[in-house]
Amino acid sequence: MSDCIKTNEKDQKILDAATKFFLIHGFSGTTTDMIQKEAGVSKATMYGCFKNKEAMFAAVIERQCTNMQEQIILVETKAKNLRSALTDIGKTYLCFILSHSGLAFFRICIAEAVRFPELSKKFFEVGPNRLAHIIAGYLEKSVQQGEIELSSSAEATANIFLSLLRSDAHLKCLTHPDYLISDSEIGVWVEYVVDLFLKNLNYRLS
Repeated sequence: MSDCIKTNEKDQKILDAATKFFLIHGFSGTTTDMIQKEAGVSKATMYGCFKNKEAMFAAVIERQCTNMQEQIILVETKAKNLRSALTDIGKTYLCFILSHSGLAFFRICIAEAVRFPELSKKFFEVGPNRLAHIIAGYLEKSVQQGEIELSSSAEATANIFLSLLRSDAHLKCLTHPDYLISDSEIGVWVEYVVDLFLKNLNYRLS
């Protein structure tokens, strides 16, 4: 086994441990000692992979968001048209951000935004901002194919779509920790949002 693979395995063990404790204790309540013991690595190894707790948290955010984006990118290969693509994207996105871990990471990033602005900026860049860029690509392709009309930039339109999806469901889940939204509720809301969104883009199925 190469050193590269060994290092990657150690990285993942550390990130798995960090994710576990960040979700339970938040950023401030988690210590590097907790992470090191859970990961089963030496302190030298841990700090060789990640220089501090902030770097670990940034890597955890990157991994979480990348996992979601990989699922969303797969939509393009399966979707029959823009409507089905946006519907699948919407369901995947809401299931992710309204999940226990998705809500927990959002709370942590907001709570630590003033003390650690780089962490919250990282969350924004690799999360909502990158996802909006992916959706904007779908919209630009649909414009070229004559399926929709855009009155503003594809990026701005993509952000409107994401805002419609989040709506009050995200705020309700954030402020009501015991509230569990069902898959059927998510499905109904996504269908409504997609219909409303495409109607305003003069969607024409080619």
